[in-house]
Amino acid sequence: MKAFDINPRLEGDSLFVADLPLCAVRLMKDANYPWLMLIPRRGDLIEIIDLSDDDQLQLMREVALTSRILKAATDCEKINVGAIGNMVSQLHVHVVARFRDDAAWPAPVWGAVPSIAYEGGKAERLISTLQDAFNA
Repeated sequence: MKAFDINPRLEGDSLFVADLPLCAVRLMKDANYPWLMLIPRRGDLIEIIDLSDDDQLQLMREVALTSRILKAATDCEKINVGAIGNMVSQLHVHVVARFRDDAAWPAPVWGAVPSIAYEGGKAERLISTLQDAFNA
């Protein structure tokens, strides 16, 4: 197994939020949707089934925790969770807060509209809120 490195595209498209026991949590740089990624800190992973049984269970715990925290932080109507990986094969799980009036509703977020940057410190404020919740 090779050492853990975040794929450069995943790293460039996101900002650090927290490290959980298994995953790095990152905020996507797309203000259309509050959108987190969980990236297991293990080398050579493509699919969830590439994780050990214990790590598969830990990933599901971290997905659930992240979903609860994101829902509480955003008061969203729905949480979408997906591990697609067609563009970047490194295993990562998307946790996206959805609203009935968001740019893609009710369709998936991928490719629906161009991403937009967070402005005026909004990303930093959201990250701070999320970090406080992960640390609680």
